[in-house]
Amino acid sequence: MRDVYDFLVVGAGFAGTVMAERLAADGGYSVLVVDRRPHIAGNAFDETDAAGLLIHRYGPHVFHTNSERVFAYLSRFTDWLPYEHRVLAQVGKQLLPVPINRTTISRFFGVALSSDAEVKAFLAERAEPIDLIRTSEDVVLAQVGRDLYESFFRGYTRKQWGMDPRDLDKCVTSRVPIRTSDDDRYFSDRYQAMPKDGYTPMFEAMLGDERITVRTGVSFREIRKHVAVRHVIYTGPIDEFFEFQFGPLPYRSLRFEHRTVAQCRFQRVGVINYPDAELPYTRITEHKHLTGQCHARTSITYEYPSETGDPYYPVPTPANAALYSRYQALADATSGVTFLGRLGTYRYYNMDQVVGQALASYARMFDRCAPDTRPTRAGRAYIGRGVTTA
Repeated sequence: MRDVYDFLVVGAGFAGTVMAERLAADGGYSVLVVDRRPHIAGNAFDETDAAGLLIHRYGPHVFHTNSERVFAYLSRFTDWLPYEHRVLAQVGKQLLPVPINRTTISRFFGVALSSDAEVKAFLAERAEPIDLIRTSEDVVLAQVGRDLYESFFRGYTRKQWGMDPRDLDKCVTSRVPIRTSDDDRYFSDRYQAMPKDGYTPMFEAMLGDERITVRTGVSFREIRKHVAVRHVIYTGPIDEFFEFQFGPLPYRSLRFEHRTVAQCRFQRVGVINYPDAELPYTRITEHKHLTGQCHARTSITYEYPSETGDPYYPVPTPANAALYSRYQALADATSGVTFLGRLGTYRYYNMDQVVGQALASYARMFDRCAPDTRPTRAGRAYIGRGVTTA
């Protein structure tokens, strides 16, 4: 005998959890959520360490969005701690703000710039003319020139991605703005906050509906033999779903080294970046800045990019995009499965973008305009088209 559910959701990160919550609370469906890790919340998972400090096991996750819809949706499941993220970069003997702003430029070059116009003119003199912006290197050189590119971007990018910026799609460095003001916030979004009690309790609340069953430490390959479902929501690596039919899609992974030190504060801000290519780590996070905790000790995390390990970042190159398109064609031709999230759609999404993608996907499935709390008969008709064996 197989257990029967309306939906099987593979992956308990943002994409899978949002879909599971909507399917159960809005649609009234039975949902099985599985994750091969021993916990929910995906890479946003946080936990209390041995010192009693809340840490992000998989590196800093700072929530920010301009979407009122996304923020309102998540606010159903958590209260918020106001937090504006600030990052410094260790360049030589200086700690300078990133994204690059007026303060960064003034201190780096030893000049006094007092207005946006002066900064724009200063950068225009150093920017390199590039007719067609294709790569991450092109993006930076065309905006700020060679000196800032070499000091802030090239070494960091090569460590993070294992590739030179000239070989990466322009989307990588386009994510980081160049500011002419003294605004030193890492993000400028309308909503910037942290879940008051942490991400994991927020996910627990999202998955708390009685129609949702959660099983962790279980892979899709294992569970598919024991359940029958009408539809699958798959948020794992799309190439793995199709058993690497066209070869593996390249991903970048990370390794984390967590430490607790016997001092109240370790660094001035939540994250310090280390662009120096000679250092093996890219950044150090001090979690108390993010969580607002008061404690006599502090916990920090060193972050090391890696070629092996769990997939974190799809690697954006033209060749990889072409390979993904072949898997996407398979996905489009596969009935009974919806692919979502960074890994399921091979996209470098932020957290809020994944939430938005999942809400939009749910709405398209059942012809809904916005998430609310009313059941939908359209959804019942949709899943009534036939049972799919997972």
